[in-house]
Amino acid sequence: MRTDGILGAGKRDGRRSAINTARNKQKWLSRKEKWLVVLGVVLHAVYMLSIFDIYFKTPIVHGMDPVPPRMSAPAKRLVLLVADGLRADKFYEPDSEGGYRAPFLRNIIRKKGRWGVSHARPPTESRPGHVAIIAGFYEDPSAVTKGWKANPVEFDSVFNQSRHTFSYGSPDIVPIFCGALPHSTWNSYPHEFEDFATDASFLDEWSFDQFQNLLNSSNKDPKLKQLLQQDKLVVFLHLLGCDSNGHAHKPFSSIYLNNVKVVDKIAEKVYNLVQEYFKDNQTAYIFTADHGMSDKGSHGDGHPTNTDTPLVAWGAGVGKPLPISRSDHHENTARFIDDHLHDTETPSEWGLSGMTRLDVNQADIAPLMSTLLGLPCPINSVGNLPLQYMNLNKAEEVEAVLANTKQILNQFLRKSQLKQSTSLYIKPFKPLASYSSLLREIEQLISLKEYETAVKLSEHLRSLALQGLHYFQTYDWLMLMTVITLGYVGWMIYVILHILQSYTSLPANIFSKDQVPNPRSTVKVPLLGGLLMGVACTLLLVEKSPPLYHAYVVTTMFLWTQIFSEYHFLKAFCRYLCGRVNDYYLKLIATGVFSVIILELLVKSFTDRKLYTWCFLTTGISVPFYLYRSLPMRSGVPFFVWLACWFLSVFTLMPPQIPENTLLVVAGAAMIITIGIALRYVELHAKDNKYWLSLVAQDSKKLKFPLLFHLQILLVGLASLMVWLSTIHRTEKQELLVLHQLLNWSIAGFSMILPLFSATGLLSRLTSIFLGVAPPFLLLSIGYEAVFYGALSLALIAWILAENAYLHISKFRSSAPVKSMEDDNRCLELSDMRIPLTFMVFFNIAFFGTGNFASIASFEISSVYRFITIFSPFLMAALLIFKLLIPFILVICAFSAITKLVQVPLLGCYFLVILCSDVMTIHFFFLVRNKGSWMEIGNSISHFGIMSAQVVFVLMLFAVTNVFTKDIQVGSAQQFSRKKM
Repeated sequence: MRTDGILGAGKRDGRRSAINTARNKQKWLSRKEKWLVVLGVVLHAVYMLSIFDIYFKTPIVHGMDPVPPRMSAPAKRLVLLVADGLRADKFYEPDSEGGYRAPFLRNIIRKKGRWGVSHARPPTESRPGHVAIIAGFYEDPSAVTKGWKANPVEFDSVFNQSRHTFSYGSPDIVPIFCGALPHSTWNSYPHEFEDFATDASFLDEWSFDQFQNLLNSSNKDPKLKQLLQQDKLVVFLHLLGCDSNGHAHKPFSSIYLNNVKVVDKIAEKVYNLVQEYFKDNQTAYIFTADHGMSDKGSHGDGHPTNTDTPLVAWGAGVGKPLPISRSDHHENTARFIDDHLHDTETPSEWGLSGMTRLDVNQADIAPLMSTLLGLPCPINSVGNLPLQYMNLNKAEEVEAVLANTKQILNQFLRKSQLKQSTSLYIKPFKPLASYSSLLREIEQLISLKEYETAVKLSEHLRSLALQGLHYFQTYDWLMLMTVITLGYVGWMIYVILHILQSYTSLPANIFSKDQVPNPRSTVKVPLLGGLLMGVACTLLLVEKSPPLYHAYVVTTMFLWTQIFSEYHFLKAFCRYLCGRVNDYYLKLIATGVFSVIILELLVKSFTDRKLYTWCFLTTGISVPFYLYRSLPMRSGVPFFVWLACWFLSVFTLMPPQIPENTLLVVAGAAMIITIGIALRYVELHAKDNKYWLSLVAQDSKKLKFPLLFHLQILLVGLASLMVWLSTIHRTEKQELLVLHQLLNWSIAGFSMILPLFSATGLLSRLTSIFLGVAPPFLLLSIGYEAVFYGALSLALIAWILAENAYLHISKFRSSAPVKSMEDDNRCLELSDMRIPLTFMVFFNIAFFGTGNFASIASFEISSVYRFITIFSPFLMAALLIFKLLIPFILVICAFSAITKLVQVPLLGCYFLVILCSDVMTIHFFFLVRNKGSWMEIGNSISHFGIMSAQVVFVLMLFAVTNVFTKDIQVGSAQQFSRKKM
């Protein structure tokens, strides 16, 4: 039976007659915990999806009619050139010699067209960016998972509305828009062409060659010739070179910058080819990019290097260049959600200070293309027609803006209709209650030829329609946020109740023999809860709510039903608390406040990595000071803890963009070998020291494979050698030898199975795990993260040594008997809260020690080049994720070893970790944003997603690492005494 626990002291019941009862209780506890884990996984998976229903509901609705503009088309055809991954600054700025990388397009800007910066919105990936350009709306962030799939689009686009579309480019983009489009002619190169080890500018040349061949073949094909002479045609060339070269060589490399020149040359050749072929000056041209490229060669987040892309328009229907003038300045006040500043000051180094810069949101390009061709805007577009790019008379301007306004208004009316048809009660959007009168007023102004007033009123109505769209997209916010919040609070309370009932001595203390709950009374709560769930689901069915709404409500109500089912325990627990002394309350409150402060600092650390530096600097002073004052003998442990903490604190001051440095990787390997040898020395020479006995098993020297340690050291050295050779060969030859690839794969795979054959002593097994996962981490490293691996390992060793010291201090100071449970583990105590809190700190520094795991752009793709160079998104992503998991594996193994060392139940500590995670999760739930800068919005989503997934993530890592840690043995004082005898 249990005695003392997390909430106080009790009496040990050592009756042997309770053995069978204890076994049955263990079986019941095992079943309950499996059910609780499943419930936690399901709950967090369901609630994690809630942010997409609350904050990022898909904007796509169907059932609206297209609205063609009541004006003649300014252009017969349109050429869209999209340079994938082209940054605005690299396009406009001069090169090192003072010239410009895009002379043709700069000449267009100065003499023939208009220009600006197109502002993209995260996720700054290829599919969402192209959807914004071609379809005119911003996909919800969950659609980034579709970015690698070539599936047909399920929304309207400029291509859909065109008479025919000709498209050439990447197999990851072109089939998405044209694969299911009957009136399209398209082609794409094989995936094998996307080789990051080569200069990818030839992919852009391939797209141009395909278009040139099309025009040449039309001279022999009368049907194709006739098709090309028709109106409402779109030519789309997707130029992938900048994106591939940016990933492989970084955007400041000569290869990337030269690719900008290649793109400009292709734009010139396309222009000359089209002008020579058609000879009618009825072609409009749009040049832009889907996203930019960060300095480290990645994209995905909302940094300006990823969101700012060039935009150049010229040809039929496009205005001539505008010199800067106050009278020509167009104030764009109509925006969707983002807060990008339009018409900002142009950097002087761009050399375009005398030309008016016309910035747009990326989705504004779709209505611009539609209006140039005289097509209806895509029916799901939320883009505002940028009139300042067009050359129209006053009457045509009104008609163009009015068509754009009606198209957005139709979406609002459709969403309002859908909501009314499924709601028992609806609160309408009052500003558009009289939209029909506004439309009549605009038509009356047009008939009176008061065009400027009509344009302003149309833009005002369009702005109201966009606000109305936002109103109905967020209509269910209050209800959903209340349900989800109650669900998280209920889950945390339920986990606390489980810990108190199963891993503390509290039940034995608060229940006497005559306090047996009445089974009949406990049945009433589930019946009432089931009845309320049925009523709630019936209401949701009547309103035709999505299935996930049912899941949110049922999950929350089920949790609270389970909580109230424990009201006997809750009542007894309240009585127990009322009988405690004031010191107990102070200790309980202090522990709670300290835990919340630590967790809130961890929340803050997601946006400020330097907090970890202060955390480990402070820990490096306080913990060694406590150990120095408390240990009954002289020890080097305090000095080691100080050194390890301060060394680890350095890494969160370093930039998250890891620069390539092969020497640092080799130095990291040398550090790993040194640490391994030091640990082996301690293991072999501390066998007679009572302090080290818990860490060194009695049979640690009796190995099945005596040379295992030497083999692991050899593999670490061999991995560092392969890092050096592979890097040199790839740099010189621009490709990776098959032999090098095979050796790298073999070293990484073989080294990871060796820890299974090591000795089962705590120090022996952890040393073997540390050396076993080091080779794959080194082979996936490019810079200082290899040294971080060693620093993190030193800090984890310091944690283990500190816990071991605390264990000896506790035994030295206290003569109380060990408080045990049925499985030889002791009950959890209030002071044990330090273990999950320390774990949370280490777990999070594994996230942010070498970068920002919460940002898509933190994934450094060059890390995988020693294993694969041919573009393979799934394999590359798997290797990147595996690299990121390795530090977590070390943290989990250390955590499991510590629970064995201090003899506390691992699952009990796991539930405390989940409790801490959920305190952070509910905070991040309220920090999710859909206003402000899109960098903040993207990060808030990833932060919430990371914490929500932690219940599954930690559980998965526990399952994986249990293969290595389940056999760990901890020495005892009795073993030491027998050995002395």
